[in-house]
Amino acid sequence: MPTAADVIIIGSGVIGAATAFELAKAGFRTLTVDRNAAAGHGSTSGSCAIIRMHYSTFAGTAFAYEGYFYWRDWSDYLETADPSGLATFKETGCLVMATEANGYLEKHKDISREIECPYEEWDAARILKQIPGYSLERFAPAKSKDDPDFGLPSGGAITSGVFWPTAGYVTDPALSAQNLAVAAQSRGSLFRHNAEVSEILTANGRVRGVQLASGEEIHAPIVVNVAGPASSKINAMAGVLEDMTISTRALRQEVVHVPAPPGLDFDSSGIVISDSDIACYIRPEHGNNILVGSEDPPCDDHTWVEDDTDFNRDFTDQWTTQAMRYAQRLPSLGIPSRMRGVVDLYDVSDDWIPIYDKSSLPGFYMACGSSGNQYKNAPIAGKMMAALIDYCENGGDHDSAPLQFTLPRIGRSIDVGFYSRNREINSESSFSVLG
Repeated sequence: MPTAADVIIIGSGVIGAATAFELAKAGFRTLTVDRNAAAGHGSTSGSCAIIRMHYSTFAGTAFAYEGYFYWRDWSDYLETADPSGLATFKETGCLVMATEANGYLEKHKDISREIECPYEEWDAARILKQIPGYSLERFAPAKSKDDPDFGLPSGGAITSGVFWPTAGYVTDPALSAQNLAVAAQSRGSLFRHNAEVSEILTANGRVRGVQLASGEEIHAPIVVNVAGPASSKINAMAGVLEDMTISTRALRQEVVHVPAPPGLDFDSSGIVISDSDIACYIRPEHGNNILVGSEDPPCDDHTWVEDDTDFNRDFTDQWTTQAMRYAQRLPSLGIPSRMRGVVDLYDVSDDWIPIYDKSSLPGFYMACGSSGNQYKNAPIAGKMMAALIDYCENGGDHDSAPLQFTLPRIGRSIDVGFYSRNREINSESSFSVLG
């Protein structure tokens, strides 16, 4: 195995693999190292893999809508057949309940109109036609199951929602990362798994490569940190934390899988739903199940994890809270005694907006804080990281003159400084998994 490359990428999750693919297409010799056994076997495998358009900011929405086209045309984007098969994007659409918490989606609709992203306005009758047996009573604010008012309507009803038809989900997120890795390998990229980084090497004020836990050194003038929940540790190894105003941390999350009620064929008729009134998002899951995730309301404990390899992987009362919270909306939902779902980590920034940026160490780049709401953006994030590296390595001063990046499919330009490590905390963010 070569001990040198043009670029070393730390992490072969969906964004790391997409970055390798895009850099390879740009002519870089890339070597990806990952402590896991295969591409997508880290936090990507625990992703809910929802593809949605609604974000609280213009840049976030434009980025997500651009990403949709790559998932829709997945085979064409990869340009390579994977013997293991291709990940499947199910374009179910996404319904977002209009609530006081999200400003009744007025801003979201304004942004969608500006970028010509299609949406439909649904009244209560249309919602109930799509999901028979639904309750539209209001329960906000969201509560834990131990709250004496849990399950009690708070008055009034949900009267409308916005449906984005181009949304959906990917059925196998780990396979999508593998697809990207295979596509990158077809362009000459190399991958090394079961290889943990123990040190970031530097020389003459610039990154020089990485040292593995085995003691082996791999040299490259460019290193990209896409290490997911381990990203803050990698940044600390590189000594680049001091000038960062935005930090990232590993956050433990639980996702619930429950059977759909009898008579509800969620496999064929289910859609993605975001409901801030009960602070849950849901999508269909294999075997006519319903996946229920939390939208991180204040009542849900945030379990920040110091050791991203040693944390509690068992379900807790949070599982039951999320299942019961969704049962408020779907009263016929049965809550099984056997808990099923996913316990994993998010890599979360202070404002839940990712960092796609250079660092204070020349040659060291980062795509961090992306868990929870950036899976959908992996292809375009990889493309933008490749453009950012090219810009900086050819003399661009991204800190003082941020890269202006044109989204190829929708033709809009975004200021990549939006994702800067040195930005102020973005007050427009939802400060939740919604981004």
